[in-house]
Amino acid sequence: MAEELLIDKVVARKEAHYQPFGWHHWPEYPWMSYQFRRALGETQEGGGTVSECFLAASRMIPGDKESWYKEWKRLADANRDRGDEEFAAGHVRTAMNCWLSAANYYRHAEFWLLPNDPRRLEAFTDMENCSRKFLEKLNPAGEVLQIPYENGKTLFAYFVRSPSGPGKQPCLISMGGLDSIKDEMWFMQAHAALQRGISVLMIDGPGQGGTLRRHGIPTRYDYEVPIGKCIDYLEGRSDVDAKRIAVCGSSLGGYYAARAGSYEHRLAAAISHGAIWSIPDLWANADENHGLADHIKWVFGAPSVKAALEKAKPFTLDGALENMKCPYLIVHGGYDVLGVRQAQQVYDYAKSHGVDVTLRYVTQEETGAEHCQHDNPTIGQELMMDWLADRFGIDQNALSRKLPSATL
Repeated sequence: MAEELLIDKVVARKEAHYQPFGWHHWPEYPWMSYQFRRALGETQEGGGTVSECFLAASRMIPGDKESWYKEWKRLADANRDRGDEEFAAGHVRTAMNCWLSAANYYRHAEFWLLPNDPRRLEAFTDMENCSRKFLEKLNPAGEVLQIPYENGKTLFAYFVRSPSGPGKQPCLISMGGLDSIKDEMWFMQAHAALQRGISVLMIDGPGQGGTLRRHGIPTRYDYEVPIGKCIDYLEGRSDVDAKRIAVCGSSLGGYYAARAGSYEHRLAAAISHGAIWSIPDLWANADENHGLADHIKWVFGAPSVKAALEKAKPFTLDGALENMKCPYLIVHGGYDVLGVRQAQQVYDYAKSHGVDVTLRYVTQEETGAEHCQHDNPTIGQELMMDWLADRFGIDQNALSRKLPSATL
């Protein structure tokens, strides 16, 4: 039986208010309120400002996807232009701040547009351009990559080395899920990894970001294949410690990471930033009215939600997770509006099959109880990357004396 989800609950209070999972801006439109909560949370990791988010929301028609696009794009364009102007004036740090904000605002802008709307790829490209300008000014500079995949196609990615000094560094393969993409990973995973001496490879895997938008490659259940291609690439770099490569996936990426960790034994650790036991179980009641129906169909390459669910049948950890040999962490919101029960299922199954597994629920009092800690992404990053740093044997006291404080 499918779990009753908080995202489907329209609460009695009609005014904006606080819930255990964070700020609930439009109670009558819970899916759009959830996306606004995501935007608001990411401001604390550089993805905009609180005031700008509320300014955009104040101009939107509640529940109207066109006004959502228009107001986020207005902010994105303004931040991009200001960044370019400040860079021309020699104000590099201000320019970087503006470009990073603009990248995230463009991501918000394209979110509800239909896959065949030409504005979607246009906003996505604007986002990537702003990300590139930000990454190029990091020290060390980030790299824009295309990783060889299959049939002459590539996975779009960014590689960023931690500023913690020379030599080989451990590396995190960082990815999103159904609707999160490489450019959002800075706010959800990558920033904290870099602060702890861990390089990051932020990827758009099959069914994600540029790999979906430019190559038309849908998702796949056996995500150890694309992750294996990423490891092949990393093993060829002289600055990566191939014995300390981990993977982290957020949301649907929580399934991807667990699946990869179960079959790709070159991985030294795996993290599910939000755990999924079974997509068929999670979406058992989904139909064309599901809040992310268009994303589901696009990502699975299916003409209907029903057809997507047929393709999703193999997306389960049953019979797979017992093959995991590396340490495994699950970080899950205690009031995750997209479901909590499956995290416990994943943990119980892994534990009963001898996996070195840790489950950490994030509580209402801590904040971060939302799906993937969208209401407080900083605590999610801290919990995951402290665990990974410990697993990698990183002395954070010693590291703090090496890191240039102004770099990140």
